[in-house]
Amino acid sequence: MALNWIDLTAFFAFLAFVIGVSLYAGRGEETGEDYFLAGRGLTWPLIGLSLIASNISTEQIVGMAGGGVATAGLAIASYEWVAAVALVVVALFLLPVFLRLGIYTMPEFLEHRYGPAPRTLMAAYMIMAYVAVLLVSVLYSGAILFEGLVGLNLYASIWLIGLIAGGYTIYGGLKAVVWSDLIQGLALILGGLIITTLALSEIGGVGAFLDTNADKLHMVLPADHPEIPWTAMLIGIWIPNLYYWGLNQFITQRTLGAKSLHEGQKGVIFAAFLKLLMPFIIVVPGIIAFQLYPEQIARSGDDAFPVLMSNLLPGWGLRGVLFAALFGAVMSSLDSMLNSCSTIFTIDIYKRYLRPEADQHRLMVVGRIATGVFVLLACLMAPLPGLVEGVFKYIQMFQGFISPGILGVFAFGLLVPRAPSAAAIGGMLVNIPVYGLLLWLLPEMAFLNHMAITFAAVVATMTIATLRNPLDEPKVMETRSDIDLTPHPMAAAAGAAVVAITIALYIIFW
Repeated sequence: MALNWIDLTAFFAFLAFVIGVSLYAGRGEETGEDYFLAGRGLTWPLIGLSLIASNISTEQIVGMAGGGVATAGLAIASYEWVAAVALVVVALFLLPVFLRLGIYTMPEFLEHRYGPAPRTLMAAYMIMAYVAVLLVSVLYSGAILFEGLVGLNLYASIWLIGLIAGGYTIYGGLKAVVWSDLIQGLALILGGLIITTLALSEIGGVGAFLDTNADKLHMVLPADHPEIPWTAMLIGIWIPNLYYWGLNQFITQRTLGAKSLHEGQKGVIFAAFLKLLMPFIIVVPGIIAFQLYPEQIARSGDDAFPVLMSNLLPGWGLRGVLFAALFGAVMSSLDSMLNSCSTIFTIDIYKRYLRPEADQHRLMVVGRIATGVFVLLACLMAPLPGLVEGVFKYIQMFQGFISPGILGVFAFGLLVPRAPSAAAIGGMLVNIPVYGLLLWLLPEMAFLNHMAITFAAVVATMTIATLRNPLDEPKVMETRSDIDLTPHPMAAAAGAAVVAITIALYIIFW
């Protein structure tokens, strides 16, 4: 798709605006708390929009609207609607615990609960997962989008995205990240609504869409479906969602930086309501793309969204605006992952083992260096998702090597106060071989069911370890934070509304 001078002007103006705001917001960072948690001063609009912008990037837009829709239709939206409920769980049950402890990272929680060894193991797992799965997926899917829209070379796109997002993240830390996410999140939602409107208009409106695609608008699929069978809805799909939204550092970091529990809960519930809207601006256009241009996306379902943009957008500036919004989506996820990955390395590995006496300024410097290193590694590894059928499947499938184990260790630790350190270590270690064997021995089974079986193995391992050698006394974690821990008075009611809407959507599209 050729961009005219109006499109290019809109694109570069948006890009300059985002970078300028990010650098201004991130100025004057002096301590590790400033750099990694924005001085613990984030308010609910920043938290909510940053959560959405960090999550909905091109790996979601390209992957969910493409490969996922090709095989699952609207049912791929389960990842979004289940996520809304998972966010409610985070707001009401997990966030109060994390803020009370005043932690910087998710692995740090494990030291409070179990001891140093589980913390280090989780930190190593998460750094490897970020670099080899999440960062490379964002870079690869963004490069696919640019290649499809403007013909930019795949590898050149990867390095362009990495260097720009890495640059302002290195400079400004989490505060720069959340302000860029605020702008890019709004642009992304607006851009998705424009694409959806144009696509629906092209096929004759909502009624025509419902009539023509009735066979693809079912949320409950047969038990033998290769990706999202109804059996996976019972347990399997909850594992990656609860892990991702509650225990995944690059998502939870902006909630850990909340000004108060009140602000944090408002922000997370706000994100849950926005999550309910996401399938209508991602999945619906993907279905329409397969209806309108099947021959143009025959090579790969991941081409669906770029093809839709190339064919539907007019050339009087809107292309540049949408292109800028999608470029912002890439950066909003990439900057969040980079900042969180460097936080884990700096706090859980460098300060814990290499330089315990490091002051706050030293931690900030190390965090910036780590961010730069992770950018380079991710750019070098970015072509990896091309080896798997669909970038969205790549992300979901390979996260199964860590998400059941980490979710099991956190849930067990919160529910079973006598669980020892050995239980946590055993639970995380058993995850990789069990999940790997299931992928190898039962390749026809949906990977969400693989996750459910792996989660059961993790819990069984931890149960045996606890029964054999329980703690002498139940573990009690003390309050270590001085922020306001007063919950929001309407959080429970708002969370119930999210759950009710989710149930209604499943009934409508049964």
